[in-house]
Amino acid sequence: MKLQVALDVATLGDALTLARQTAEHVDILELGTPLIKAEGLRAITAIKAAHPDKLVFADMKTADAGELEADLAFTAGADLVTVMGTADDDTVKGAVAAGRKHGKDVVADMIAVVDNRVSRIREVSKFGVSFVEIHAGLDEQARPGYSIQALLDDGKQAGVPFSIAGGIKPDSIGSVQEAGATVAVAGGAIYSAADPGAAAKALRSRIR
Repeated sequence: MKLQVALDVATLGDALTLARQTAEHVDILELGTPLIKAEGLRAITAIKAAHPDKLVFADMKTADAGELEADLAFTAGADLVTVMGTADDDTVKGAVAAGRKHGKDVVADMIAVVDNRVSRIREVSKFGVSFVEIHAGLDEQARPGYSIQALLDDGKQAGVPFSIAGGIKPDSIGSVQEAGATVAVAGGAIYSAADPGAAAKALRSRIR
């Protein structure tokens, strides 16, 4: 299982610092949607230039014009790009077409897909995405009673390649691996830590 750090910061300087602190312990550097909105595609290029040995994940959260937006991100240096699982089927297929052109990967982000999530995961997987990200956003995680277990259960039930993003911590990352995830996405557990590098190392140590 790969470890992905979400660089959920708003400036390129902060993203480069966080990437430098954590790169030794992670496989994938994710540029969060706010970072891309604030800094533009140049942030993708800069992170890839600074860490050419890492996979760079552009969390575009594309909801329309899938082929165009994915092409822009891949041209800027991204290795993986997200398209919304809630988007029109042709939007997902368009992003996949761009991925094939560049020889890169497209990930369907299932954030905000709650009803019939397993069914939609299986459906978008047939369009050629490399895997789906079963994702609980920050607002969902803040609700009383939130549990990552629902994400893990849906991943196991869906039976397709998936990642998990939704409040992963050292005490839960083992369960993510046991559920069969190909990627564990950690955000706040790393970027909110006093020592992000040590936090990333602690998560890596829990992966078998």
